[in-house]
Amino acid sequence: MRMLVDLPDAQIQALAALCDRLRQPRAALIREAVAEYLERHTAKPAAAAYGLWGAEAMDGLAYQEKARTEW
Repeated sequence: MRMLVDLPDAQIQALAALCDRLRQPRAALIREAVAEYLERHTAKPAAAAYGLWGAEAMDGLAYQEKARTEW
């Protein structure tokens, strides 16, 4: 799908310089930038947090008691 996007001159010049340096077409760099932006700003499912503590995992009650001693 094609779309029209208005960019400030400074961004167009910076993008052109990057295209020259990387030897890639402008459309390819814009697609990559949009993909990275969407990846960063898309909510991750709750399952992604499973095992978050890894090696630091402890019993929930033990963690609660430890946290309360800090109060």
